[in-house]
Amino acid sequence: MRVAVECKSPLLQKSLEVFLQKHLSSLKNCDIVIRDVKMPSDERNFYISSAKDADLMKPFSKAQLILALEKRYGGLHGAHEISAAKLHLAYEEDDEENLDFSILQRRIEALTKEYQENILRAVRAFYEK
Repeated sequence: MRVAVECKSPLLQKSLEVFLQKHLSSLKNCDIVIRDVKMPSDERNFYISSAKDADLMKPFSKAQLILALEKRYGGLHGAHEISAAKLHLAYEEDDEENLDFSILQRRIEALTKEYQENILRAVRAFYEK
């Protein structure tokens, strides 16, 4: 399965690239194009959104993403079932994701605190003049 990611949201774009790095391909050579904008004219389009008509609704886990993409890929290529081994692997990846997510969450909290401190420092410097 070859996947291209084309999202307007930089955070979603980067997250999908990290989740799917083994499957990434160019837009020309891909089987599926993941977007956060609906493109009904492109049969390869895989729409991720909070909307009810999305192929995958946010929020989602890595395992949910992989399963939804495999289902779409199977539909595009005539396969109708996902093997039990693939399902098992997807659930194991979900456990790994939970560990990765906590690391990411701590990193985001640290960056947010640093950003807040920089803003406060700039405001104090402005008013101390």
